Amino acid sequence: MIQTLDLRGRRPSAAELLALVPRNPGTSASVGPVVAELIADVRARGAEALLDQAERLDGVRPPHLRVPAEDIAAAVRDLDPAIRAALEEAIVRVRKASAAQIPPARTTVLDDGATVTQRWQPVGRAGLYVPGGKAVYPSSVIMNAVPAQAAGVGSVAIASPPQKAFGGSVHPTILAAAGLLGVDEVYAMGGAGAVAALAYGVDSLGLDPVSIITGPGNVWVTTAKRQVLGQVGIDSEAGPTEILVIADSTADPRLIAADLVSQAEHDEAASAVLVTDDPALAEAVEREIAEQAARTHHSERVGIALAGPQSALVIVDDLEIACAFSDAYGPEHLELHTVDPEVTAERIHDAGAVFLGPTTPVSLGDYLAGSNHVLPTLGQARFSSGLGAHTFLRPQQLVSYDRAALQRVAPHIRALSDAEALPAHGDAVDARFA
Repeated sequence: MIQTLDLRGRRPSAAELLALVPRNPGTSASVGPVVAELIADVRARGAEALLDQAERLDGVRPPHLRVPAEDIAAAVRDLDPAIRAALEEAIVRVRKASAAQIPPARTTVLDDGATVTQRWQPVGRAGLYVPGGKAVYPSSVIMNAVPAQAAGVGSVAIASPPQKAFGGSVHPTILAAAGLLGVDEVYAMGGAGAVAALAYGVDSLGLDPVSIITGPGNVWVTTAKRQVLGQVGIDSEAGPTEILVIADSTADPRLIAADLVSQAEHDEAASAVLVTDDPALAEAVEREIAEQAARTHHSERVGIALAGPQSALVIVDDLEIACAFSDAYGPEHLELHTVDPEVTAERIHDAGAVFLGPTTPVSLGDYLAGSNHVLPTLGQARFSSGLGAHTFLRPQQLVSYDRAALQRVAPHIRALSDAEALPAHGDAVDARFA
């Protein structure tokens, strides 16, 4: 069901590791032209384009692109009490963790009368994408909206695909999550068209352009976010989910298999990788995967994901190579099932989120850990981070020099402006003392 890569006897270089890591080949390049057409269509025809795209791609024409406030209120009212309690607990935990991420303003005194203060300003408006294809993700409402609110973003809009089963509206559980957070601007639109609408606005809907678009999605959403980057900011490109597990001989193969299967059920393109220095563990995990995948609810989807080129059991000589392999991969989720996961974690540099030990599964992070589940995929954890309050904040510098402080550095400014053949810069300073 799942391939095995035996790297024993090899100490690959960083470049070799990059070539060795199992990856989904992806289809971003092939869908690029179609995504560009969908974006252009929304820019040209606005709401009518969104309705046509929904009918063609989602199989339903929404009665309202903007979900009426009474529908959101009804979704909250009708929400199953157990689901409501779980959502409210998740909100509390994510809000607490997000609030702790807000950096304070800091002032540096360079000289008497000379200061530079760095403060953090929230973006003015955020567009949050919540998937709604193979599964429904009210948890993604929380993971997007709560950090934005913690950062002080004053205006938030949510886009989620229209659901044929619910008459073309957004799934009621997603609406309920939005309602619990006080978000009343929710649109029944998905895919590249939704990204375009958030980026450029739709006048007829009263949908103003946003400053940043965040949230996970399929290849269409990810490609669209890449294409509107520059018009708006985006978070990392969160595509099909990934899990990489580093394990030694002390690990429980049943738990590792359960975690690999749990992430494989997201999507046929999901990636599930085990890296271990114990061949016996790899064999035991393979047996467990076969048993658990056969009886899980989404067994066909899981089987496709685990049999794909993006999933593997990797056998290495030692944990040092395992950690190097993980860093080359840059996984979205990294689990450490080792005798001392805290020590192993010290060797890790590149991962979206790291889960320490057998009682900290990725499923915990998906829902209720307080951490964020919107994380970089496709190796982007090597240079970007997961969603958080910081995603919606921009550092801004406040510079203040009094007359005496400016006069002390004026000769240096003159020297540098002359060296760069920009004498007007020096003239502007000298004018203060003429």
